[in-house]
Amino acid sequence: MGLRRVLVTALALLAVAVFIWQFRRAAVTAPPSGATPAVAPSPAGSPSPKTPGPPPPALERSTLADTLNSPATDIRADLRLVADILDTFRTNFPQSGNPVGANFEITAALTGKNKLGFALIPPDHRAINREGELCDRWGTPFFFHAESATRMEIRSAGPDKKMWTADDEAFAP
Repeated sequence: MGLRRVLVTALALLAVAVFIWQFRRAAVTAPPSGATPAVAPSPAGSPSPKTPGPPPPALERSTLADTLNSPATDIRADLRLVADILDTFRTNFPQSGNPVGANFEITAALTGKNKLGFALIPPDHRAINREGELCDRWGTPFFFHAESATRMEIRSAGPDKKMWTADDEAFAP
């Protein structure tokens, strides 16, 4: 039994050593060649400029809204997609529930102006107008009506671009 205990201990130590080696190997990154900018000497008496650090890592661009207002889909698909984006928001902010406010405030929350800086819709998405409102395929801002913390009705004015007429489409999951 003594030999068995020694082998188990040796394997455990080997596993820990491999883990530490992998962790350190991943943490150490060599700067790319030519990445250090040349800094001109500063005039006497003035502080030398600080060398800027490496740029922050690029955030991945969300693809959730890629098909929003696409010619390959229809308004019903757009409304379901916006509802799915709102559902994803609620999943990431369970204590907050739906984003609240007017269209531009809800759109701001969905484009990253939230406590996590989490953008579900890219801020430069084609469905966002100059006023920062999320718009339907005809360029009319969606109407959001929070029915509860977890339920949001989304309404499109439809092709006539007038809210509350017969061609409106609404979706409330």
